[in-house]
Amino acid sequence: MFLITVLIFVAMVALASAAGMKMYVRPKEAMERVVGVTGPAEATQAEHPSLAFHEIIKRLGNFVPQSPKDVTVMQRRLIRAGIRKEGALKVLYGAKVATGIIFPLLVLSFMAGVATDSGNKIAVVLAAAAVGFFGPNEYVRRMAARRQHQIARGLPNALDLLVVCVESGLGLDQAILQVSKELEHAHPEISEEFGFVNLELKAGKRRVEALRNLAERTGVDDLKKLVAVLIQADRFGTGVAQSLRAHADFMRVQARQVAEEKAAKLGVKLIFPIFFCILPSLFVVTVGPVAMKIVRELVPMMNNL
Repeated sequence: MFLITVLIFVAMVALASAAGMKMYVRPKEAMERVVGVTGPAEATQAEHPSLAFHEIIKRLGNFVPQSPKDVTVMQRRLIRAGIRKEGALKVLYGAKVATGIIFPLLVLSFMAGVATDSGNKIAVVLAAAAVGFFGPNEYVRRMAARRQHQIARGLPNALDLLVVCVESGLGLDQAILQVSKELEHAHPEISEEFGFVNLELKAGKRRVEALRNLAERTGVDDLKKLVAVLIQADRFGTGVAQSLRAHADFMRVQARQVAEEKAAKLGVKLIFPIFFCILPSLFVVTVGPVAMKIVRELVPMMNNL
């Protein structure tokens, strides 16, 4: 019995070791990576279905006529949504073409067995085509709005940390870099934007130009105000730490006023939920037993009379 247990244990260890060597260690790939042979890996990556679908969508985007004004607007919207990959605009236009074709086909398949007027069918199909063609634009817009909200949400913490870094003796460039590192996990959106500012500064751009690019790239009003404060402090030679602390106090007061405004609106917003959701149930609980008693006792008495 003991020998059988040992054999089973050895067999399980051997199987687990073989599976680990095959799936996780992969010495062949490690050797190819050291030697520099990357041909099979690249071929396997090129054959992946998702990459093929991505390439098809990008090719569809080449058939869409693009006006310079529309391209500029959509490119800016993609950047504000955090999508900066090369060819992202073509993928967006290809997605518009694909959904503009797929949605009407799905609607036609669903309405094949529905007995209705042909004019209504045409209207529904045209509406589905419009939704499919303009849907990706709305999706990107919502992504950009969500990312701008996250940036605005993390800006007070970033500003406080920036004040601490500047007052501790760091320059503005080093403070921006330090804030980008510290907020990498708490607020990745604003950390990424500060990281781009640091990269532009390393590339040789002037600080004013890099800060203006930050404001234009994000489109957040509070961040635009912060950039204006930093540019004025740099232009007129005032203390950066003093300007940042004054702006931090201003943002703190503004945030408190916004919270008080939302709290004041809460009573008005609760009228409709209370009227349509709470009052009917309260009315049923309080008046229901009395109504049932009237129906059971008073109505028979009146009928007897």
